[in-house]
Amino acid sequence: MDISAIRDPLGGANQSGMRDHNERLVLSLILRHGALPSAEIARRANLSAQTVSIIIRALERDGLLLRGEPQRGKVGKPSIPMMLNPDGILSYGLNIGRKSVDLVLIDATGRLRAQRKETYPYPTPDTVTGFLTEAFAALSGALSARQRDRVAGIGVAAPSELWNWLDKVNAPGDEMQAWRDFDIAASVAGITGLPVVVQNDATAACTAEHVFGRGREFSDYGYFFIGSFIGGGVVLNDTVYSGRTGNAAAFGSIPVASAEGATQLIQHASIYLLERALEADGRDAAALWDPENDWSDFGAPLDAWIEHTARHLAIAVVAVVSVIDFEGILIDANCPPGVKARIIDRAQAAIDRMDTQGIERPVLTEASVGRNARAIGAASLRIIERYLLSHPRFG
Repeated sequence: MDISAIRDPLGGANQSGMRDHNERLVLSLILRHGALPSAEIARRANLSAQTVSIIIRALERDGLLLRGEPQRGKVGKPSIPMMLNPDGILSYGLNIGRKSVDLVLIDATGRLRAQRKETYPYPTPDTVTGFLTEAFAALSGALSARQRDRVAGIGVAAPSELWNWLDKVNAPGDEMQAWRDFDIAASVAGITGLPVVVQNDATAACTAEHVFGRGREFSDYGYFFIGSFIGGGVVLNDTVYSGRTGNAAAFGSIPVASAEGATQLIQHASIYLLERALEADGRDAAALWDPENDWSDFGAPLDAWIEHTARHLAIAVVAVVSVIDFEGILIDANCPPGVKARIIDRAQAAIDRMDTQGIERPVLTEASVGRNARAIGAASLRIIERYLLSHPRFG
């Protein structure tokens, strides 16, 4: 799909009172489409050339935009593409997972600048806050004073109701219940001194894909992220939809047929199942959470898990597109790229064998952000909040 041919539906306003909106619009267009000359920005934004020129000068002055090399055409003056300044905005993202916690620092283009990671048997507030205190001091201490001034804040991605599904991850109920009354935002703000925004982890991953990944190619799509537990996200009208309670696209709760009857997708397409299979086979399951491990030595348990995951993922995908006529379905996972590709290939094959009469057969697309999507998505939330065009329900 050629996104350069899309006329952006979000128009600008020339009134002086809307300058902040228009600045956000210009930054959003450049982030989505890459470097653009001012004439193209004006066309896409439906703004006058003079208005765009004023906005670009202001954004350059604030260190948010850079000028590219002049591009000469056949006639007229050369055009100068404007691009995001990678050093213009920085943001932290904290991902609280059921088996690990990550702190990342990204720039305005979504590039990972720094990262700290810790694994554990299960998360507790004390474990997470201890990690954040140490990791934030390390990452912040490596920044210059100017770079610290460019930090937009910190976003937090965390599963909804961390105290649930304890039997799936062998976590003690009494310790996990501490999350019920734990104020994540207040704790993170106290440790970092930064503005904080908290989001469901799968929705945050979807946000990363939509802002920095292949999600930019679609206006409407469903998104699945296979982590310790599988989850998802929904994008409608070019907007990540978080829902009434912030838990939209709880795809892990979709009922799927199994030998036990209708059970949730989370019980058939989650990495914790592979962890159990490896343990039962006498293998070191801790290697699952090592980002340097390519899983190539997991053998038969991995092969069986991929087939089982793909088969049930296919059922859920068909159910989802039966409700909303998505342009596409994007799949990402906290696993090596080769494993993710195998899951998608086997799931597509399963879909192709299914009866999809009455709907357009869904085609799966491999998401591009990768296993750090939740942390990167968390970091993107403050960038969106401060610098990009906000939509109702976006982020």
